[in-house]
Amino acid sequence: MLPLQVFSSRTALGRSGRAVQVMPHARAFLWKNYWIRGVLSVAMISGFFVIIYMGPVTLILVMTVQIKCFQEIITIGYRVYHSYELPWFRTLSWYFLICVNYFFYGETVADYFGALVQREEPLQFLARYHRFISFALYLAGFCMFVLTLVKKHYRLQFYMFAWTHVTLLIVVTQSHLVIQNLFEGMIWFIVPISIVICNDIMAYLFGFFFGRTPLIKLSPKKTWEGFIGGFFGTLVFGFILAHLLSQFQNFVCPVGFNSETNRFSVECEPSDIFVMQEYTLPVALQNTLAWKTVKMYPFQIHSVFLSSFGSLIGPFGGFFASGFKRAFKIKDFANTIPGHGGIMDRFDCQYLMATFTHVYIASFIRGPNPSKVLQQLLLLHPAQQLGIFHTLHSHLRERGMLPPPAAAAQAQ
Repeated sequence: MLPLQVFSSRTALGRSGRAVQVMPHARAFLWKNYWIRGVLSVAMISGFFVIIYMGPVTLILVMTVQIKCFQEIITIGYRVYHSYELPWFRTLSWYFLICVNYFFYGETVADYFGALVQREEPLQFLARYHRFISFALYLAGFCMFVLTLVKKHYRLQFYMFAWTHVTLLIVVTQSHLVIQNLFEGMIWFIVPISIVICNDIMAYLFGFFFGRTPLIKLSPKKTWEGFIGGFFGTLVFGFILAHLLSQFQNFVCPVGFNSETNRFSVECEPSDIFVMQEYTLPVALQNTLAWKTVKMYPFQIHSVFLSSFGSLIGPFGGFFASGFKRAFKIKDFANTIPGHGGIMDRFDCQYLMATFTHVYIASFIRGPNPSKVLQQLLLLHPAQQLGIFHTLHSHLRERGMLPPPAAAAQAQ
């Protein structure tokens, strides 16, 4: 940052000749920064494709990113807190992170791996009393915080207590939603992430070549031209990507756990939204395009809504992060990635997108999952299973989907 500041100040002196002397160094610095940023961008994109190839192992990556983002935000608060030499802030922050992760991921294990849990007696106990154990762990941290309160610094300590919990809300809760989306199918993980990345790139390109009108004071370099161009570019990208990924079973099938092989599985009969369908175009478009119908996957329509959110609302996650950094007078959350800042600098919009995707799936997509229902039925007592069997048998017979007893006997 310093070379840019020196360059700006010396240019402001104007026509003294000294600006000419600094300009080559400033240009070299800028090109070096662009080169580092470009190389690492290619590396991160390549890594993203490797992650896609790895499939459900992405769960480990999400956990790693979550921990790093939490560490970056907590470190900013620790710099303020540590100057007063008050005890236990960092320790308690990490302890609360462990508690919250234990709660969320324990819920996921019990939900998706019920058959495995029931085979192991220690896991049965943990699953049965999971929420009580989680609450007891949190209470221990809460009591420890109260015991470490220091006279004359109460306000600061409660401020940092709130800092930790807001960080947990933003980072841990959102990363848990990312994992929930992943279990619905890799496509619900890949498309939202790709949309945010595409919008960032498109907005930068349109802003670089056509940007004239400032968009928001929090980010002076953002322009309306980049914002609007990024919107339309992202719509096209999301529509095409949705078409490509909808053709592959590994992307569209929910991630399940095969209790027989103890492995993840992504085999299924694709749902209706991933089956090619024919749509009749509006009359106005028929006259313009000379087409009456068009074939596409229903998921492509959903991708339009995802792309619209990622382009219109998603950037506000970045604006929020910009405001946060300005409030604490820092350029980046960290310097983990040269030229890009910290991990949180790359994921400030992703978390907001993940939440919207989860809400969208729950509101418009998700239906009963037969594999999960069957898994829960297998956990019941045999007498309960038999009762459900008779109830279901009678229900199907009343709907005419099973023959009446007399017809069934004659068929035999």
